[in-house]
Amino acid sequence: MGSFENIKTRGDLAGLLNIPSSKLSYILYIKKIENLYSSFKLPKKSGGHRVINSPEEDLKDIQKSLAKFLSRQQKIIWDARGINQNISHAFIEGKNIISNAENHMNKRFILNVDLEDFFDSFHFGRVRGFFAQNRDFRFPIDIATIIAQISCYNRTLPQGAPSSPIITNLICNILDIRLLKISKKYRVNYTRYADDLTFSTNDRSFSDKYMKFLVEISLEIKHAGFMINNKKTRLQLKDSRQEVTGLIVNKKVNVKKEYYKKTRAMADNLYRHKTFDIDGKPGTINKLEGRFSFINQLDRRNNEINRKRVELTQKSNSRHCLNTREKGYQYFLFYKYFFACPKPTIITEGKTDIRYLKAALKNLYLEFPKLIERKADGTFEFKVSFLRKTKRLKYFMELQLDGADTLKNIYNFYNEKGRQPNLSKYFEMKSKTKPDNPVIMVFDNEISNKNKPLYTFTNYASTQPESKQMLMKNLSINITNNLFLLTHQLVGQRTECEIEDLFNKKALDTKLDGKSFSKNPDTKQEYGKEYFSSYVLKNYQNIEFDNFRPMLQALNSIIESYSKG
Repeated sequence: MGSFENIKTRGDLAGLLNIPSSKLSYILYIKKIENLYSSFKLPKKSGGHRVINSPEEDLKDIQKSLAKFLSRQQKIIWDARGINQNISHAFIEGKNIISNAENHMNKRFILNVDLEDFFDSFHFGRVRGFFAQNRDFRFPIDIATIIAQISCYNRTLPQGAPSSPIITNLICNILDIRLLKISKKYRVNYTRYADDLTFSTNDRSFSDKYMKFLVEISLEIKHAGFMINNKKTRLQLKDSRQEVTGLIVNKKVNVKKEYYKKTRAMADNLYRHKTFDIDGKPGTINKLEGRFSFINQLDRRNNEINRKRVELTQKSNSRHCLNTREKGYQYFLFYKYFFACPKPTIITEGKTDIRYLKAALKNLYLEFPKLIERKADGTFEFKVSFLRKTKRLKYFMELQLDGADTLKNIYNFYNEKGRQPNLSKYFEMKSKTKPDNPVIMVFDNEISNKNKPLYTFTNYASTQPESKQMLMKNLSINITNNLFLLTHQLVGQRTECEIEDLFNKKALDTKLDGKSFSKNPDTKQEYGKEYFSSYVLKNYQNIEFDNFRPMLQALNSIIESYSKG
């Protein structure tokens, strides 16, 4: 665990990192590290900017391998010594700013200390010395030098390199242990998130000991080769707003009110104008979703009742009420997936239907260039998207992970049925435009059967008899606004069909691992839809999809007519 003397050559190190030795040599001595970075600036919230040095792909791959090895080795060390690490919360799996802040909730005193020029403090000699001398590594000096060459740029660890975070944590481990020892002496909690050090306590007498404590930790920090940014050193009292790594921790971990208000304002600008800014720069819808998701993550962690409600809805179809913040997230999700979807969106009853449709489109791509395109490298680009049902959509929009009820619940957001707001109407009024693309719900053609989803849905949506007749004739109808219903043709003499019935006898008779296909397998000699759909998608080139043409033509017509309307 603690000795790597048998790693003596570049080839040995390359083997340890699971990369070709020739690649390592080429990067170090032909291309050279100093030529393999691009730099850019990011603004700091406190003013000024930080320089990010991003490595080129070849070097980045090596750094990723190094980071993976070091992280694995760190875990081996912790497991061997029975260490349950709860000091460092940056760049560690399962740790983040939330886990860091949770250690300092509801404390009488919180002391924040910031390390100045953190990454620049890890210079080439320091990195090389660590890997040559640390008891858990002790690489030969030549190998430690190569590791420092791989991980450093302009003689320091660069922000932007995949290997920098784990190396900072390894080198800071001794500092963490010494600061923890001092903290325990003063009955203080200690955590670190990169260059943010936080100390907290409920000891009433800490105010009398504060200066002495600050002197002790300052000397230890200086001894470890770091400098304190005195401008950011602050003692926060219980009666004031206490922050840890940007989160409020007075009674529970939460975002600042300003953060939520800004997020809500960004969303409003998006809904009205289709654009918004984040920190003075154009924002993206994915970044905005990240903000909503982060707020919701904290809300769900803090609210025990809410957590129980989430667990309940994950186990059943029980209805639940959303609080104000959750409703804001719900509105955003509808806008992203159903109002401003960048491509026509297809929603199926189950995931096997998606595989069949993708396979059919790949096989018939020449006939449907508006639905799919084959690129020069032989891969395919779908010009439609398939809604992926997630636990997040299940919770906020009651969209079940499988089954036709999901399609009913989507319809509810278009007409205020089932207690849901009419979000389609809301966003049309807000944006003064129609939705960007159609949303197409796909059902099996079972309208003649009162117990099947298509029949029950059309009744639920109060579909008129003439519309039902049009559906059987054209295989599609417009339900409301940008919401459409699509089904497939009836084949043979059947009065109802599932999508599997569109395949010919040869495909349906395919033996897989000695088993035969059945829609409802109940013997060891049969396989079901899941296995069959995976086979179809993988072998789309060798399967006949003639019976899929009418449905795909109807899909194409929906998209064409919507774009013209």
